[in-house]
Amino acid sequence: MDDLTAVRELVDGVAPVTDEARSAAHARLRHAIAAEGSQGAFSRRLMLRVAVAGAAAAAVAGGVVVAARRDQDSAAPRMTTLSAAQLLHRAADRSRADGTRTPIPRNDQYVYTRNYVTRTYVKDGRTKTWTDESWLSVDGSKPSRRQEHGEVHHDPPLGKHEVMWPPTEYTKLAKWPTDPDTLLKWFRGTPGGDVEAFMNAIQLFVVPRVMPPGLEAATFEAVAKIPDIRLDDEVDALGRRGIGVSYPKLSFTFIFDSETYAYLGLRLKGSTVIAVGKGFRSVGWYHEMRSLQELRVVDRIGERRQGVRS
Repeated sequence: MDDLTAVRELVDGVAPVTDEARSAAHARLRHAIAAEGSQGAFSRRLMLRVAVAGAAAAAVAGGVVVAARRDQDSAAPRMTTLSAAQLLHRAADRSRADGTRTPIPRNDQYVYTRNYVTRTYVKDGRTKTWTDESWLSVDGSKPSRRQEHGEVHHDPPLGKHEVMWPPTEYTKLAKWPTDPDTLLKWFRGTPGGDVEAFMNAIQLFVVPRVMPPGLEAATFEAVAKIPDIRLDDEVDALGRRGIGVSYPKLSFTFIFDSETYAYLGLRLKGSTVIAVGKGFRSVGWYHEMRSLQELRVVDRIGERRQGVRS
């Protein structure tokens, strides 16, 4: 099975949604995946228009390789689900203790983020780094400026039938449950499943947003209830030792500080998919760490100096 077929099948397996606009957006996502393939980057469609699930799906082939290597490597430590769950509960406690110093954003404002990205290629160990700054419209009604791997993209406002999923509007997120059991049901969908639950939890962090009190902690506790989650090897995240929590066959991983349990960012394994004859082949495999350095609420593109979370 080629990589693009795997992407289509996984996306087709995502639970249907009842909101008409979201359904339309999912249809555009499937078209975008078929047309663009997986290039290891988040395009506007893949990043902003309900397509983070597609980005995670596109990395499934890499996740299979990683899982197989871990299983076959006798020297690799085998962590238990309980250990991963304990880490997530400690991360939730840390999140609640930290609270938030970020002001509640209005819909007409922007979320400013600065991300530090490190990409290490599997074949030769080469490393590339970027510091990406973005200004994303809170409700998508205004143009946004987004930077990915050093390249700046000017995104127009969302269209009439386009939505952000998960939402970035604070007022909408404030209606989400903060009870972990209830939130896990939301993540699983209908009929849903564990893969969908983990992917939907990841979506809240791929595109940074200001979360209401308790939602981040509840997300970690909901993920702790997913069977088969596992601890990954330690990684270097902005000079801090990090431990990952992942799900089999998915290449996105939550990274937490190994001592304080603070959330540090996301790690992924990706590649470039090229056409070979009538099929596709993945080349240029890499590991990438995305660490959120700053998150602020500002009034306009280019501003960096309002409420700060770093």
